[in-house]
Amino acid sequence: MTLAAAALIAAAGALQAQQLEQWGTAGGWDVMIDPSLGDGCLIQAAYNDGSLVRIGFDRNEGSGYITAFNEAWGDIEEGATYDISFDLDGQQYDGVAKGIYLNDVPGADIYFDNPDFLFDIAEKYTLTLYHDGGEVMAIDLGGTYVGLEAVIACQDEMG
Repeated sequence: MTLAAAALIAAAGALQAQQLEQWGTAGGWDVMIDPSLGDGCLIQAAYNDGSLVRIGFDRNEGSGYITAFNEAWGDIEEGATYDISFDLDGQQYDGVAKGIYLNDVPGADIYFDNPDFLFDIAEKYTLTLYHDGGEVMAIDLGGTYVGLEAVIACQDEMG
């Protein structure tokens, strides 16, 4: 096992220690329930670059979110906001990310209230995140449509 793979597994394990409940799997994603977000359902996957990505619903806020964590993002400040842009297979979106930490792993929390954005994510192949003109991460969205269908079924089950 390489050092990078070991670090990825350790980071994913620490992040999963947050009180998430396993609901199932779909499209290569773990489908989880987050009690701290009003039993909001989400999909979660770990990537080779060390990123752990979650896409789901915050029922407390009544919105959707994308959250990503990565040990390499050590300069993120808890609670600070960052102007970001997304590229979904060439379609551009602008937004604001909030710096967060979970088990000492830095991350970015991006909320959205436009349901079309969720469907755009589900139908695309690559999500690239930019900050200050530089690429922060690019992830393969394969299986996301199936994963988000499962999130909707999970959310329906949660009531």
